[in-house]
Amino acid sequence: MAQHNLTPRELDVVRLLSEGCTYGRIADRLGISEGTVTSHIKNLYRKLGVHTASAAVFRVLALKLLPLTTEEAAA
Repeated sequence: MAQHNLTPRELDVVRLLSEGCTYGRIADRLGISEGTVTSHIKNLYRKLGVHTASAAVFRVLALKLLPLTTEEAAA
């Protein structure tokens, strides 16, 4: 069974993935290197038991680790 104890930074990365950001854009937005983004994404995939960005986003939404909409985020 995969772990789901994502760090706040991993949640930041997967949130930006869900917005369609590239690794480069995620790096720019978070002030980190693309290599660090890649490391976070590898950790996300391992913890969530997935192999793609879309699967990671789907899994965090299904687990309610991220809000589905901006209205839910505001609530």
